[in-house]
Amino acid sequence: MTEVKKVAGKNTVRNLSQEQLRSFQQAFEADPKNRLAMNAVTKNPVNTVVLNRSVVAGINHTFSNVLKSNDITAQSRSGRCWLFAGLNTFRVEAMKHLNVEKFELSQNYMMFWDKLEKANYFLESILSTLDEPANGRLIMFLLQNPIQDGGQWDMFVNLVKKYGVVPKSFMPETESSSNSGAMTSLITAKLREDAAELRRMHTQGAGEQTLRDCKVDMIAVIYRMLAIHLGEPPRDFYWQWRDKDNTFHRDGKITPHEFFKHYVQVDLDDKVCLINCPTADKPFNKLYTVEYLGNVREGHIVRYLNVDIGTFKKAAMEQVIAGMPVWFGCDVGKMLERDLGILDMSVYDYSLAYGTEFKADKAERVDYGQSVMTHAMVFTGVDVNAEGKPTKWRVENSWGEQVGDKGFLVMSDHWFDEYMYEVVVEKRYVPTDLLAILETEPIKLPPWDPMGSLAHAN
Repeated sequence: MTEVKKVAGKNTVRNLSQEQLRSFQQAFEADPKNRLAMNAVTKNPVNTVVLNRSVVAGINHTFSNVLKSNDITAQSRSGRCWLFAGLNTFRVEAMKHLNVEKFELSQNYMMFWDKLEKANYFLESILSTLDEPANGRLIMFLLQNPIQDGGQWDMFVNLVKKYGVVPKSFMPETESSSNSGAMTSLITAKLREDAAELRRMHTQGAGEQTLRDCKVDMIAVIYRMLAIHLGEPPRDFYWQWRDKDNTFHRDGKITPHEFFKHYVQVDLDDKVCLINCPTADKPFNKLYTVEYLGNVREGHIVRYLNVDIGTFKKAAMEQVIAGMPVWFGCDVGKMLERDLGILDMSVYDYSLAYGTEFKADKAERVDYGQSVMTHAMVFTGVDVNAEGKPTKWRVENSWGEQVGDKGFLVMSDHWFDEYMYEVVVEKRYVPTDLLAILETEPIKLPPWDPMGSLAHAN
């Protein structure tokens, strides 16, 4: 019998009735386009069926402003896009100072220290929440992904400041750096055991110093596991190279910090992380941070300056036009034709297959869990029209040469508006009145806020 609830004098059906189901079926079968869509999609991936050929035919990889290309990088089966993107902006400067055509910094080196620091950050978070219930939202959140591959710009900066950088040849990729699932899963299991042990010790009356001494022993185990999977990071290395003019150079023994200082020379304190999140709970021209989000415990907290899309876009465009790459974060999985390397709001015509429109705007997609920042890449070009407006963007990705134009993607400006969330630019490209906001106390967002999402896509 159909369950009925009386509301405002009307009978409201709460369950699906047989009559309704028959009407759905009849409506579907009455329209030949539905049968055509069903026949096509049951045989082929839906994105193949609804691919918009006019968009594909209209895309080209020519830009009015473009940076010199380097060999594309490949993060393989790992979520290190944010590290790849950060190091890809650095190598542009390193190539100038080394006078070389091609160059790559070690992503594995950064991964090692990131995971070790995340392990310490996690256990410190556990120590600061010992009286929280184990089944409470905060503890369950902390336990979810304590050492995942993903990260944010400020986390990248913390690693560089503490550990420097090294050329890739001194800590090359390993099986686990390129395919991180098993390593991350096993270290996560160990860290969850450690969290349980620390909380048990606390309930049994162990003091703070005893708990911290135990934590150090736990981190030593994580170091050993990481070294087994990734190799040990070099404390120093013997640096010599031959430049593009065939001139030999020898610097001798050098540390990762010295290499960054001498050959990268990027002023990390001159960088600003702008976000565009137009949700009602995050007014523009305010500074935000996210609780329990970080890696290096003594490093800088994550800080976002939320600005309108015009300010956000102008800063990125001006930096690219000036000849400098831009690290950015976006929701890469939406309206992406991966093989062709196209990010465009019209690349798939889903309404043609389903007979319904997807109408949510950017704010609604964020508020209702449909979109968050998932991937970090680098802008290396922008096409500007006669009116000075950007029409499309050139994107250096880290998915290897098989995707797009030998690894490079093209992003429409409309896609930029809808799925871009974060750019890192020099302070000179930010309006002066907004720079003062960086000195204010940031508004703290809860750990599960959408803007706490880490770049991790592969």
